[in-house]
Amino acid sequence: MNHPVSADFTTCDLYDDYLDAARVALPVFQHFGGRKKFSGLAVTVKCFEDNSRIKELAGTDGRGKVMMVDAGGSTRCAVLGDMIAGDAQRNGWEGVVIYGCVRDRVALAGLDIGVMALGTLPRKSSRRGEGTVNIPVTLANILCTPDDRVFADEDGLLLLDPA
Repeated sequence: MNHPVSADFTTCDLYDDYLDAARVALPVFQHFGGRKKFSGLAVTVKCFEDNSRIKELAGTDGRGKVMMVDAGGSTRCAVLGDMIAGDAQRNGWEGVVIYGCVRDRVALAGLDIGVMALGTLPRKSSRRGEGTVNIPVTLANILCTPDDRVFADEDGLLLLDPA
């Protein structure tokens, strides 16, 4: 049907409307933030065990945006915690999706921001100034390009082309 997406979307209905034009992530992400339903335009980050670019972006205006982070699927350290997620919330980010891990599970749940990741652990990442922003990334089998439309809810994660 391909109609404009309303604020009361569900990923299941979006899939039914867009079928194969919808890119659906593998069911590997868990919700950690206070929002279980969020959407916005993708801002992409590629990093591995270094959260420098995530911290920088969290300090910028994120209204209407979702940070899509390809952290290489690492489960050795967390690239997002309550402090950076709090910055992102204060700057209006709709959500952060991490193909990797987060920390501070209880504090993240109290923030009014969507946070999805593979899991949680206490070890934090380093900051070496590495990482790239606004390039195509792959998270859980789906390609995400800057400005893709991102939709997340209790049923999963779905992307649509910007058009």
